[in-house]
Amino acid sequence: MNAKLSELAEKLGIATEFSDGGLKSKKYNVDENVIRFLSSALGYPSANDDEINQSLDKFYNLRWQTALRPIYVRVQNDIIIDVVSPDLSNIEIEAEGSDGELKKLAYEYMKDTENHGNLYKESLRITTPLAVGYYAIKITLGGKKYDSMLAVAPEKCYDNLPQDKKIWGYAVQLYAIKSKHNWGVGDFTDLEELVKLCSASGADVIGLNPLNVLCHDFPENASPYSSISREFLNPIYIDVEKVPEFTAEDKKPLEKLLQELRNSDLVLYEKVYPLKVKMLELCFSRFQKGDDKKRQKAYKDFCNAKGKSLENLALFQAIYEAEKDKVWGGWQAWPQKYSSPQSSGVKEFVSEHKDRVEFFKFMQFEADRQFALVKEVIDSCNMKIGLYRDLAVGVGKDSAEYWGNHDLFIPSAGAGAPPDAFFPAGQRWELGAFLPQKLAEEKYLPFINILRANMQNAGALRIDHVMSLMRLYIIPDSMKGGSYVYYNFADMLNIVAIESWLNKCMVVGESIGNVPEGFLEALSSKNIYALSILWAERWNSGWGDFRQPEAYPSNAFVSVGTHDIAPLKMWWFGYDIELNYEVGLLNDLNEKAEMYHKRENDRKYLLSALDTAGVWPQDKPRSGDYIYGEQYPEGIEEAVMKFMAKTNPPVFLAQLEDIFGVDKLQNLPGTDRDKYPNWRRKLPLDLEDMKDDEHYKRCVAAIAAVR
Repeated sequence: MNAKLSELAEKLGIATEFSDGGLKSKKYNVDENVIRFLSSALGYPSANDDEINQSLDKFYNLRWQTALRPIYVRVQNDIIIDVVSPDLSNIEIEAEGSDGELKKLAYEYMKDTENHGNLYKESLRITTPLAVGYYAIKITLGGKKYDSMLAVAPEKCYDNLPQDKKIWGYAVQLYAIKSKHNWGVGDFTDLEELVKLCSASGADVIGLNPLNVLCHDFPENASPYSSISREFLNPIYIDVEKVPEFTAEDKKPLEKLLQELRNSDLVLYEKVYPLKVKMLELCFSRFQKGDDKKRQKAYKDFCNAKGKSLENLALFQAIYEAEKDKVWGGWQAWPQKYSSPQSSGVKEFVSEHKDRVEFFKFMQFEADRQFALVKEVIDSCNMKIGLYRDLAVGVGKDSAEYWGNHDLFIPSAGAGAPPDAFFPAGQRWELGAFLPQKLAEEKYLPFINILRANMQNAGALRIDHVMSLMRLYIIPDSMKGGSYVYYNFADMLNIVAIESWLNKCMVVGESIGNVPEGFLEALSSKNIYALSILWAERWNSGWGDFRQPEAYPSNAFVSVGTHDIAPLKMWWFGYDIELNYEVGLLNDLNEKAEMYHKRENDRKYLLSALDTAGVWPQDKPRSGDYIYGEQYPEGIEEAVMKFMAKTNPPVFLAQLEDIFGVDKLQNLPGTDRDKYPNWRRKLPLDLEDMKDDEHYKRCVAAIAAVR
């Protein structure tokens, strides 16, 4: 590779080579064309030697062109900032915190002055103690004033886990909850009732799927990881009957339809969502004509607090709805006058569709109100964590987030995953990825806003694909391969720690995939918990014995599996192997036979682990080897729950699918709904009946006996 191009890539944080995450790690050299594309996308052209040299000059001169960086992200006990000026004498530094108080900061010179022509750069250590948070800083240099932001981080993320007791709870998909009152999809009232059930059972945490808003016009695009904005909630979770403007008369003509929607084993998004929207439109009309001054004020306060982000979301949804039948290809195919919120035609659109824009805001207002009621119930139950929310790694390029500020994203490219043993060609997620330098120029506010929104009402937050704090694999739209683009890992970690502390929210990092060396240690040092699952905690790289509970890591949240992994009963019978074969993810009959053979051995390993741990119910001891063709082992779900409850991690999340013997998968990665009903499968029991279910009672007792 061209030495200068390699130098430019290194300075910009573009990997020129990388290793995959397979058991037999393979090294890949990145195509020069990918490097040239990515460097240009980051603002540093590199098509030829002249452009590379100019871009290197631009990079090396960049810091000398401004007195201050846009933002300094520093840990409390080590606040160092650097300044550039022809005169470094008589520097004055003032800081204004969230309380509005302006205070003068004391500092000391670090004695490492650099020279660049007639400019000097000096590092200063702030000696005035500062609380965790954000400060607008004003620095006087040579008689001129300059502004920046100082983000002061704690040493570690927030943690309020009890030291004397391990806790447990449930991992659920909110949409999958069945109840006798809901409209065919789990809602915020169901969540309130689940909180009460959990608390009564001794549980202290409920893990949820991402709750973010999805595409209004295509409700069948139901993946909770494909949000159009990670700052706002999905209105499908609104309990329409709990909206103040709803009346009992509104429901009477719908009883037959509602019963059909409740009885369905799958969430019928194409019926449920439009029905809810229709009812919410009726409520909104009454809200507009109503005279409830308190509620009207609450709505205005909500809109003012959410500001530009809410305005952009509502605009996006209203324009998308108006254009969906005219153009194909999402917002990038819209007329130029709608190409961004600042475009010429948007103001005219708002004046003509004001009520529709306001309606989309109203749905967010009501979702936010009902979600806050869930938090009130959590507080009244004194749950130690409460909600454990899930932050998706990104948004699609056809999203309100991207449309609202597409200059913030790497153009003509998307995030994905590199080749590995499971996906030899890699994966295109088609997710927008932040431009590292632009994100810093924006003082990390887009990232901060997303963190805050998803920590709302939560005691813990799971960050999906947490490696994105350090790097993302970026694939140009026009190319097959890609490369990693690196972010300022220290800044990103410290921003997470600040928001964790300010929002009193613990942080968990999902790190399945290609994990860089030393990455997990960096998370642990910041008190970010790992994720651990039964199926991964095995010796000999997944081929040997299951680890005993005392061998599990202590700095993790633990569960049997995830929404992408077969629940216990499905795994036991190998139905997941057959499913993969049926949909074409597995094509070789010999490979299929080998997988069944391995699964038979895996089942023996699991039985042995449960025996060693002594977790079988006394009245349902193991009665055989349960070879294929025999029944499901009686009491195995209870034994597995007790086994996991005995593990070292301080938090255990039980999946209701395992307790109730569900033998179907929630999501089959690599497929869409034409092959498998992803993100639609409901739990087999109504919420109201769970507490009296024998499996539920026995599993809760098994967990409580050891945790």
